[in-house]
Amino acid sequence: MNKIVNNVYLKCKDYSVSSEQFELIHDTDLDILITTPQPKADRLGEYYKSEDYISHTDAKRNMFEKAYHVVKRVALKRKLNLINSFNLSEKTLLDVGCGTGDFLQIAKSNAWNVFGIEPDVDARKLAINKVGNDIYDTSKIDELKSNSFDVITLWHVLEHLPNLDTHIANYKRLLKTDGVLIIAVPNFKSYDASYYKSFWAAFDVPRHLWHFSQTGISKFLAKQQFKVIKTLPMIFDAFYVSLLSEKYKTGKMNFINATKIGLQSNIKAKQSGEYSSLIYVVKNV
Repeated sequence: MNKIVNNVYLKCKDYSVSSEQFELIHDTDLDILITTPQPKADRLGEYYKSEDYISHTDAKRNMFEKAYHVVKRVALKRKLNLINSFNLSEKTLLDVGCGTGDFLQIAKSNAWNVFGIEPDVDARKLAINKVGNDIYDTSKIDELKSNSFDVITLWHVLEHLPNLDTHIANYKRLLKTDGVLIIAVPNFKSYDASYYKSFWAAFDVPRHLWHFSQTGISKFLAKQQFKVIKTLPMIFDAFYVSLLSEKYKTGKMNFINATKIGLQSNIKAKQSGEYSSLIYVVKNV
């Protein structure tokens, strides 16, 4: 990342685990927000120790979690349709931050040769039960063979990764020359982000170390000779994020207002392109 001055964009609180306060520093050259201070590597795992961290569990304990899994099934089909749309001679997939393995499971059932990276032990065990043993801890990524993957996906993962330049360089190494890198991240330029401000759930400090705009992601990836060739919306994210944001702001999940803000965000984004979350389809330059 660039060396930046103390340009505070917002001050945010960790509403999920620690209740600690953090600042979002704006790197104006890249148009990326940086969570400050960032937890040291040996402490980062402490901020994920919550039963409510839904991507690490298959639980359906309440209506919110049940609704999440219904929406997830729709989203999985859309993700599968996306990777199936590429004109590839082979179908070898690496899903970084694969969670409990649902995306890999649906890809494997559609003739993809699947591999996953997942740092959380419990989530990794669930993924192995679904798709087999080719699910590895983050430390194993350096041992994977260069130029071996047709598609590498990071579904809401890039914002979690420390040492970001090192990770992107590794994906560059692992991806075939004509391969596709897919990155989905929240968009801090969206309407729901501007509405909820420091309560916007997708800031999710300090688990989210980086916060991207469309300009920011393109500039950052260009440093590794990657180019964004297509940008796609994740329309459900506006509703999900607004629901959590209502909880952080008011202390309860206000379904009516969350639905209204999510809908407004998607309507405004039809003109601006600034959806709550965006999928970036990326290729080598």
